[in-house]
Amino acid sequence: MSLFRSSSAAAAGDLYALIRQKRHITRAEIGQLTGMSRTAISARVRELTVRGLVVERDQAASTGGRPATLLSFNADAGIVLTAAIGGSRARLAVCDLAGDVRAAADIDQEPGFGPEDLMPDVVKRLDMLLDESGHRDAHIFGVGVSLPGTVDARQGWSIDSPVLTGWDRVPLMPYFSELTDAPVVLGNDANAFALAEWRAGAGRGFDDVIVIKASTGLGAGIVAGGALQRGAMGAAGEFGHDKTPAANERPCRCGDVGCLETVAGGWSLVRVLGQEGRSVRHLRDVVELAHSGDALARRLIRDSGRHVGEVLAGAVNLLNPAALVVAGDVAGAYDIFVAGLRETLYRNATALATRTLQIVPSQLGERAGVVGTAMMVLDEVLAPQVIDAPAGPSSP
Repeated sequence: MSLFRSSSAAAAGDLYALIRQKRHITRAEIGQLTGMSRTAISARVRELTVRGLVVERDQAASTGGRPATLLSFNADAGIVLTAAIGGSRARLAVCDLAGDVRAAADIDQEPGFGPEDLMPDVVKRLDMLLDESGHRDAHIFGVGVSLPGTVDARQGWSIDSPVLTGWDRVPLMPYFSELTDAPVVLGNDANAFALAEWRAGAGRGFDDVIVIKASTGLGAGIVAGGALQRGAMGAAGEFGHDKTPAANERPCRCGDVGCLETVAGGWSLVRVLGQEGRSVRHLRDVVELAHSGDALARRLIRDSGRHVGEVLAGAVNLLNPAALVVAGDVAGAYDIFVAGLRETLYRNATALATRTLQIVPSQLGERAGVVGTAMMVLDEVLAPQVIDAPAGPSSP
């Protein structure tokens, strides 16, 4: 059965998407999958190889006669730059066109940093990474930026981020203008985590996955029916501001009261430990304390898991995911956090919804944010309609 409506409907961009998905494929296999003629395939492949997007370099195993030439997705045709910005740290990377990290760096920031404070440093550090990774002369296909909270990708700014005070409706794209003229793609951080874990991590092989990002704030990326779900306003998965009786009308950074984050978010745990005389600045410090045997830090992380599990039980009933992936800084204390999460999740969700549910730690760890952000921008800049555009991307 053809993947396309007809041979004429399969343009170069369609073939590129297929080769990008398969990584390696023969012309004969393309013909079987698409229904295209060999002549049509050769013409489109020629266009892609001339542009450097596809290479012919390996040979498929022979089944008798001359071995077939493999068409390979050229991950080295260029790079994307990524910035996964959180409440206490920005993780930066240079990635190839497969989303694999070639070089990475971190910028730690104090709470309350505005874009005018952080973004020039982000651009400067990305510029340095080009040299450090040996990609100064590489073609930059795009820049990806992920932020906590809801973003307006069209305008290129945050529209609701309690984690990043002072960022809402501040245009971020102009900061990159002196570094590159490549398109800048903005997205939600939990969605980036979900893309990474679903395609290349702990959620691989499942069509229905919830990826929890538990760090300074709380959020979730939702994959349902094999597609990332962003919601009508791009606010899907913002469960950190669900109301919970455990919050007991506590004031939240979002301006409301009674939010889950006030008892389970990383910023809340840091605040409690600080009030008890511990020297902590962010959730990573709390995790380190817990591993050193600090009883209060361990209790707070387990209680955080309990509160999260209680709220997420409704999402598990509603969406019936096959897997629940725990990511973000709290994954550093996965066993402690999940012990609490399992306790309330299984108590409050239905037996059917949890019968085969797998709760697993992130496989990509600290790379999940930049890898997912790279995937986010690559889905945009390597989309079939972009490849087919008159000024579509090419490798110099």
